[in-house]
Amino acid sequence: MTYRTHHCNELRPEHAGETATLVGWVNTKRDHHGVIFIDVRDREGVTQCVFRPEENAEAAELSHALRQEDVIQVTGRVDRRPEFEGQTTVNETIATGEIELVATGLKVLNKAEVLPFQLDKELSNEDLRMKHRYLDLRRPRMAKNLRQRHQITKAIRDHLDAEGYLEIETPILSKSTPEGARDFLVPARLNPGKFYALPQAPQQYKQMLMVAGIEKYFQIARCFRDEDLRADRQPEFTQVDIEASFVTDEDIISLIEGLLASSFKVSRGVEVPTPFPRLTYQQAMDQFGSDKPERRIGMEIVDFSDAFAGSAFKVFAGTIEKGGTVRAINAKGFACVTTGQIKRLEEIAKEAGAGGLAYIKVEGGEWKSPIVKFFTDEEKAALTEKLGIEEGDLVLFGCDQWAVCCEVLGRLRLEVASMQNLYEGKEEELDFLWVTEFPLLGYDEEEGKWNAVHHPFTRPKADDVALLEDEANWGKVRAEAYDVVLNGYELGGGSLRIHEKDLQAKMFTVLGISDEEQAENFGHILSAFQFGAPPHGGIALGLDRLVMLACYEDSIREVIAFPKNNKGVDLMSASPAEVDFKQLRELYVKSTVGEKK
Repeated sequence: MTYRTHHCNELRPEHAGETATLVGWVNTKRDHHGVIFIDVRDREGVTQCVFRPEENAEAAELSHALRQEDVIQVTGRVDRRPEFEGQTTVNETIATGEIELVATGLKVLNKAEVLPFQLDKELSNEDLRMKHRYLDLRRPRMAKNLRQRHQITKAIRDHLDAEGYLEIETPILSKSTPEGARDFLVPARLNPGKFYALPQAPQQYKQMLMVAGIEKYFQIARCFRDEDLRADRQPEFTQVDIEASFVTDEDIISLIEGLLASSFKVSRGVEVPTPFPRLTYQQAMDQFGSDKPERRIGMEIVDFSDAFAGSAFKVFAGTIEKGGTVRAINAKGFACVTTGQIKRLEEIAKEAGAGGLAYIKVEGGEWKSPIVKFFTDEEKAALTEKLGIEEGDLVLFGCDQWAVCCEVLGRLRLEVASMQNLYEGKEEELDFLWVTEFPLLGYDEEEGKWNAVHHPFTRPKADDVALLEDEANWGKVRAEAYDVVLNGYELGGGSLRIHEKDLQAKMFTVLGISDEEQAENFGHILSAFQFGAPPHGGIALGLDRLVMLACYEDSIREVIAFPKNNKGVDLMSASPAEVDFKQLRELYVKSTVGEKK
């Protein structure tokens, strides 16, 4: 038995006169005075089928009872679409629009109940979509996203294979370590009281592969992190994991630029110019207030610390005297900002750590702000020159320590861009760039300890290694790290790794990990480094985020077949779910969650 001779995007005028059999779903149904037109849809496309009583009375009669999403098999004669009253009936919006299948046979393979939502309309109720995800994925937009995901993944595999990389799987059940995000834990039934952890990333395994002499490794890796969710985060996600031996940062950067160019060639059909521009971490924060800068919207941050060092406006002068900074952005043409919008901008500034928000509106030829009266002509001239201030502009200030000032203005420029609709018309722009020279360490005031900015296996720059000997200098140590950014999203991050036991142990000590903890949690990697570990480095790209951007989507849930919602729940299968007491008993696990009354 053969279900079909052609798929629903295959028949063309050259097939006219042939007999063909199609299978698929009823996409639409139209009754024109007893002649039934059915658009049959499969994964590849749509073909119009015509049911006339004179061709096959039984099939025509059966077609009257069809409803949307019934699964059918149609056999018939391929005809060119006729003219009607001197007008062509060709449908130029579909590839099969010049022909139709005149039905001579119809078989209903399965009936469909009334759908919970229409597949030809966008649905704002995401929970309803997630509950019936198998229906949601039938929609052309979603089917196209999954196809593009496949094409991008294949392009990545092909590119890395051509570069000599081996695809190797690493364990899903691994060991929980204290560094990084919260782990998902799995009880080990055969080892009571002990637990596996699902991997947050295959970091240590891929470094062990370098010690093993594999030299070039990659994996389309499933990763798990038990953390709060956002539009571009899921508890389980996929990353393109890459590691190589005897490489420099330039080798990794060149490899990834070629890989991303290949990915966007197959997904969008565009040529991505390489090499990508680069910014140091310091430059990115100074100019854009973010280590993943969105550069398409302008509004670069400008430093005015020198101009206001002796200002009569004591808030600015006092901050600078305490080692802080005064910076500003110009929201061109946004002096029309509403009171509600200003209130929202003030909230964002405070959330980012600012005490308030100073701003100037330029309207009617004057600068409107209570702080302007304190400014000298020289200070006004400096603002005008560096920001290009004109009639209708809105100037927003940041006044605090460097990190807070960058964070405040970085968030404000993104919010202003959204308020001004500055992203409209920029959908086709692809602004790739690299951010380099990240700090190796960052101090957490709440925890009172130093943490690795990337991860504890990142290599410090050779010129900065000596700075690790004095805690006073730890904040100055730069990492051999690099992030690739697209349109304000971090696509991936990587680094050259530490491959010497002593340096790795020193890094653990800086992070407050005792010798005993090092032996217990990282003994395997420290031991491996004693036996000729080669210099190595790598990177991990977020595949979900990459596909999201290639598909013009705003959430990775739109490019994952069966995602969790923003509470980490799969509404379709109703997971996570409670398990039977017997299962828990076998695992030597007891739930401490109280029963709901």
